[in-house]
Amino acid sequence: MGEKIYNTMKQAGALNVTLGIVSLAVGVASGILLIIHGAKLLKRKGDVLI
Repeated sequence: MGEKIYNTMKQAGALNVTLGIVSLAVGVASGILLIIHGAKLLKRKGDVLI
């Protein structure tokens, strides 16, 4: 009985670590893309006519 609970907790922990790593990677990648495109917008700020 105790071994089933241990295995379930181990799988849940592994899933949490995996999802944490994936979300961290996606967050870093999207942050880098936002910075790059923001810099491009600032670079061409003078071309905008409002």
